[in-house]
Amino acid sequence: MATTPEEVDVLIVGAGISGIGAARYLRTEHPRKSMIIVEARDNAGGTWDLFRYPGIRSDSDLHTFGYEFKPWTDKQAIADAPRILDYLHETIDENELAGKIRYGHRVVAAAWSSERARWLVDIERTDTERTDTDQGGSGHEPERVQISARWIFCGSGYYDYEKGFAPEFAGQERFRGQIVHPQHWPEDLDYAGKRVVVIGSGATAVTLLPAMAEEAAHVTMLQRTPTYIIPLPREDAIANTLKKVLGDKRGYALTRQKNVAQQRILFELCQRFPKVARRLIRKINESQLPAGYPVDEHFKPPYNPWDQRLCVVPDADLFRTLRSGTASIVTDRIDSFTENGILLESGQELEADIIVTATGLNIKIIGGIDLSVDGDPVFLPDTVVYRGMMLSGVPNFALAIGYTNASWTLKIGLLCEYFCKLLAHMDSHGHDTVWAVADPSMPTRPLLDFGAGYVQRALDTLPKQGPEAPWVMSMSYYTDRRLFRGSVVDDNLRFSGAGDRSRTPAETHI
Repeated sequence: MATTPEEVDVLIVGAGISGIGAARYLRTEHPRKSMIIVEARDNAGGTWDLFRYPGIRSDSDLHTFGYEFKPWTDKQAIADAPRILDYLHETIDENELAGKIRYGHRVVAAAWSSERARWLVDIERTDTERTDTDQGGSGHEPERVQISARWIFCGSGYYDYEKGFAPEFAGQERFRGQIVHPQHWPEDLDYAGKRVVVIGSGATAVTLLPAMAEEAAHVTMLQRTPTYIIPLPREDAIANTLKKVLGDKRGYALTRQKNVAQQRILFELCQRFPKVARRLIRKINESQLPAGYPVDEHFKPPYNPWDQRLCVVPDADLFRTLRSGTASIVTDRIDSFTENGILLESGQELEADIIVTATGLNIKIIGGIDLSVDGDPVFLPDTVVYRGMMLSGVPNFALAIGYTNASWTLKIGLLCEYFCKLLAHMDSHGHDTVWAVADPSMPTRPLLDFGAGYVQRALDTLPKQGPEAPWVMSMSYYTDRRLFRGSVVDDNLRFSGAGDRSRTPAETHI
């Protein structure tokens, strides 16, 4: 490990949509501050580079999923992954960020020192540009390097990028075909003319079904419970007209406002009037399905709309594929795998050449980094989120978690703005350290109020949220806009500087 760590003002973890956005805001608002972006993988793009399964696309419109500072100019509003990656790489190039990104750098631990007002960050370096000498001649073990940072901005999202959720099914070893998880899609997978069963009913499954049906003999989506699914146009006609008439910048800004409002209205309708929302979604589904289709069996979830995320299908491609007969949906439970497919609890056997386990993802908050403050390990469930971006008792550390009921990036933009304002406040007042302090008697609840399986499985490992702002993990863009663009400082923050170390995080940690 290097004896003299490299020093930097801000270390950004992750070169996905959050990390790239944060780097651009820093570059613009604090051009004199040094920054490094470390990315564990070999490419930028995060989720959009990791997943390579057929048809991968956004499930939010890009006028809200895109950055506020960079108009989305493509005609597709519900866009495929290659277009999103192009957009992200354009952002990197336009803001001269390529030289700031270090690939193959995985952060494993970060230790805060109040005395030095810095993080000492341990990184495993696995990039392929090192020589055999750099690797100590072994060529196998990753090199350990260290970076000393005033701030850490964790833009790694909350998914485990190494492994998706794949439950063990009885008899799985007997299946003679191929089993694939969407997070680890083989580049050479040939499914042309083959029978495919996709296990799952979420965004990945409803994307895979129409995409694979174009070449497969037949695709069956096997679901334990149905999901709410609504069709949306792939292209936003109003957005494209506005951009044509007003120009990309103004047209994008107006479309963004329109779509933020639409998203919120839909969410509020579902929350306040779930019976009305259920009936409306059912009527839409009925209109897209063949006459006599068992809608209640395959499209009637046992929960209310937006208790879990709604699935969007562009240009009704899922419904179109079902009407064509090249794909079907089966709602049942798995008894076991067989040599030729899957035996269901009903006794039916689904024959398959390929089984895709679109069974979900695992959550790994802050990328699994081991944090410590002045020698004491940070146990995340003991912390409370402040403004949805800082952890109580953890100095100079920001994390980026977007919305679960709207476009992820809407929140990332707001918290990046606030992050830059907080840095400016600290600079102007001579502070080098800031941390949030939560009242130990404050009641807390799980970080994410969301019924999705991947969230429920991880609740014991996540920080908590409080009952009211600024300790709430808000899922409302309008509420957050007032919070983040309001006062920078409140009574929940503590500051210190080189001339004043009278208080330390250890004294105020919950």
